[in-house]
Amino acid sequence: MPSSHSARNGTSTGAAPTLGIDLGTSGVKALLLEGDRVLATAQAPLASSRPHPGWSEQDPQHWWAATCTCLDTLAAEQPTALRAVRAIGLAGQMHGATLLDAKGQVLRPCMLWDDGRSAPQCVQLEAAVPSLRAITGNVAMPGFTAPKLLWVREHEPAVFARIRRVLLPKAWLRWQLSGEAIEDMSDASGTLWLDVAHRRWSGELLAACGLDESQMPRLTEGTMPAGELRLQWRRRWGFERVPVIAGGAGDNAAGAVALGAVQAGDAFVSLGTSGVLWVTTARHAPAPERGVHAFCHALPDTWHQMGVLLSAAASLAWWAATTGADEARLLGELAAQVDAPSPCWFVPYLSGERTPHNDAAVRAGFLQLDSATSRAQMTQAVLEGVAFAFRDARDALAGAGTKLGRADLIGGGARSDLWCDLLASMLNIPLRRIDDAAHGPALGAARLAQAAFTGRAHFPRPLAGRTFEPRPSLVQRYDEAHARWSGLYSLVRQAPRA
Repeated sequence: MPSSHSARNGTSTGAAPTLGIDLGTSGVKALLLEGDRVLATAQAPLASSRPHPGWSEQDPQHWWAATCTCLDTLAAEQPTALRAVRAIGLAGQMHGATLLDAKGQVLRPCMLWDDGRSAPQCVQLEAAVPSLRAITGNVAMPGFTAPKLLWVREHEPAVFARIRRVLLPKAWLRWQLSGEAIEDMSDASGTLWLDVAHRRWSGELLAACGLDESQMPRLTEGTMPAGELRLQWRRRWGFERVPVIAGGAGDNAAGAVALGAVQAGDAFVSLGTSGVLWVTTARHAPAPERGVHAFCHALPDTWHQMGVLLSAAASLAWWAATTGADEARLLGELAAQVDAPSPCWFVPYLSGERTPHNDAAVRAGFLQLDSATSRAQMTQAVLEGVAFAFRDARDALAGAGTKLGRADLIGGGARSDLWCDLLASMLNIPLRRIDDAAHGPALGAARLAQAAFTGRAHFPRPLAGRTFEPRPSLVQRYDEAHARWSGLYSLVRQAPRA
């Protein structure tokens, strides 16, 4: 069922409203923004299909149905504000391969960012283009788009032969809204077809996948106008004028815009379903051998580095489902503050891992359990396992020349003071929890829409709450524990599986 929320506080700013639409993996969220005030939001859920182990797909028509549900809800609840919208910004899940034929029809379900079937094709692509890492600044991973196309060419040749256009999820949504094939630099960075330093498609990498630039969307910056809403949709939702559609951003870049992380050195930790350690950079600073993502930001002449965990808060959710206890109960069994590492270990590779291992096949597990191990100790090990993985990402960024001094903290997992506290000590930096971060990429998309309409960049930092400082005694104990925990990867990687 769709859900919605309308703001009840504040006054009108007189600024023209903008609309942000975030196409996520678990749902679509639409947000109406007027100046700095969020007027209303609406959400509609999405589900993924997993027809085989390691596969993850969605039907793009479900994205469109969810988007229409959100806009219908806003039209019913905020008709005056929606009619006055002057610009629309888009944010979206990255890496998905949406394949269209010559008539613009979708050829197969979209393979998503967490689809791991194309690991063999990553090896093939790097062998075919030895300069891939130099061009893209990234190592080939199954989550990226290019290996997915090689998989289709090998396993579904009839589908591959009919491909006229390849779009990322957000670009497909723009296609539905405007009829134009346009993509922003941040989202395009996750395809392995972009020359990230020069912000242009690489003909060499496209050719290695049997494609050419005519099958790609036109590139633009996230703050630039990139299409206009079709007449039929203007009539459906009652827009008074033709809203311009901004270039927008991939989900993490849009989230960074919402946080005001737009200057070199701005950093945040996202403790969401997956985990992200983000740093904005003034130049392209790749470190592919460490599993660091080096992408364009949604803003011109700006880039970022990113360490990615595939299972962050998802690890606690899995543990709750496995034990039959909800997350609040599990956390409630722990002390308010951790003073020593758990006596058992957890590695959080439920869906493989990106940074630093780039291993889609590795899986999670507990180690060092004995007959005296309690559920509370195992819960602490889950929290620490995710924090250890963030420590790996921090070290990967440090190896790439980026040293963090402090970072903002967002995501559902950040609601736990205990988790925030131990993570600050694990990373040995102050973490400033953002209490006003619920709107995330949808807010970032709406701010990019403002920039496209006004020509001015306005990306304020949100309100912050508590700052979690590292505790020296725990920092030392976690330093020692991480040195041992790091050796567990080789054990779980080599463990035989049926």
